[in-house]
Amino acid sequence: MIKRILSVSIILLTASISFAQSAYNNQVFRPEIKSVEFYNTKKNPSFPLIRLNSGEQLKLDFDDLSSGSRNYYYTIEHCDDSWNSSNLSPVEYLQNFTEDQIRDYNYSSTTLQKYTHYDIKFPNDNIKPKLSGNYVLKVYEDNDPSKIVLVQRFYVVDSKVSIMAEVVPSSDNSLRQTNQKINFQINYGALRVQNPGYDIRTFIMQNARSETGQLSNQPSNIHGTSLVYNDLSTNDFQGLNEFRHFDTRSLKLNSDRILHIYRDTANTVILLTDPTLDQPNYTFYYDNGGNFYIGNQDGSNPAIDADYAHMYFTLASTKPGGNGSAYIVGQFNNFRIDENSKLQYDAVRNRYGTQLLLKQGVYDYAYVWVPNGSDKPDNTYFEGSHFETENNYQILVYYHPAGARWTELVGYQVLNTGKK
Repeated sequence: MIKRILSVSIILLTASISFAQSAYNNQVFRPEIKSVEFYNTKKNPSFPLIRLNSGEQLKLDFDDLSSGSRNYYYTIEHCDDSWNSSNLSPVEYLQNFTEDQIRDYNYSSTTLQKYTHYDIKFPNDNIKPKLSGNYVLKVYEDNDPSKIVLVQRFYVVDSKVSIMAEVVPSSDNSLRQTNQKINFQINYGALRVQNPGYDIRTFIMQNARSETGQLSNQPSNIHGTSLVYNDLSTNDFQGLNEFRHFDTRSLKLNSDRILHIYRDTANTVILLTDPTLDQPNYTFYYDNGGNFYIGNQDGSNPAIDADYAHMYFTLASTKPGGNGSAYIVGQFNNFRIDENSKLQYDAVRNRYGTQLLLKQGVYDYAYVWVPNGSDKPDNTYFEGSHFETENNYQILVYYHPAGARWTELVGYQVLNTGKK
């Protein structure tokens, strides 16, 4: 057993060095891999976070649309607070083995689209983290880390600080109707903090969207062991709007956002045309905070009997001034701006459109505009922004112990703007 651990550690350490050229992101590397879900087993969907040595588990689900079964393996890697590899040896942050094979898989049943469903739960007897912090889960084929299939971020927290937070209107009068500002305070108690600006860093995400998250490393005020973060210009987020959504848990009956369902050699779903939502007044409607979950009301096990459908989206909007492109985003595609999420513009009908192959379920989504030459999307052009919008903010507190070569995650709290 010792020989196996050492040999696998050498392989994975080499792979870690090759992947550490840039920060890790949630990403799927093969087009046949679909419907990646990653969540705390207490609830689906949920933020992929567990508490260190708590017995909590994460669950990964994904489908492979190619035929048959494949030999998939997985491992986890510790990262710093910027999602770069911590460059630790796997034996420093993992207990037991450093990789494991995915043995739980099943073939689809009674579906037009054939697929193989894979799932894993961990920590388990083979894979278990020793340290708190940011981690990535890597899935690869044939016990070869260079044959990477997907990467997913997750979090392991060892709570050592207390957090108090509130949402207030923006300090900028021109943004008070559209923005949500997060003020918060951290009490680090018995932690050894010599330089708060270096030892403690915080990161706030809106609806688990890391690409719009804000990092703070300088508190506004320090009172004993309490760090106050309420600077006028920091942690100010666009409130945006409630997410659009559709429900395809049944392909026999139209839900409220479905125009037509066609079933032949494949499933085709035409959604109602979406209007632009950049309106002055806020309107509440229920959403799932940008998330999605797989479901099939006409079956018994959505993991293998939920089918796939070609989903057709249409957005009625004139083209913005200046060159650029429109995209559809949500947790279902990791809010990625790429060719797969790009919409095509119909100048005759003044509308955008695209089609995506998606598994049955409930999906939240939004439209964004990206000007040419920019990698920063305009999240408000099609959707608008309101202070009243209900959002979840994930507050993460990182601690770099003196002399340590890694960063710990020592605090986590969710702030919901709709709850007082």
